[in-house]
Amino acid sequence: MNAEIIAERWTQLRPYAKSWWASLTDEELDRVQGRRETLIRLVQERYGYTRQQAEDEVDGRVEEYYDEKLGR
Repeated sequence: MNAEIIAERWTQLRPYAKSWWASLTDEELDRVQGRRETLIRLVQERYGYTRQQAEDEVDGRVEEYYDEKLGR
């Protein structure tokens, strides 16, 4: 589900991603292009998270966004 949200709503999510993970550059966020795996890898690398921590971080943020903005 989160992969679908990221893919379908990346244009809307991108500004939030920039605030959630301020250490990611604009160029890195451009490379994501709505791909969950790319975003997870970048968060993992930039913040020194384990794979599971990065997945939890990305999925948690996306779920919060979905709940708040899309009214789940």
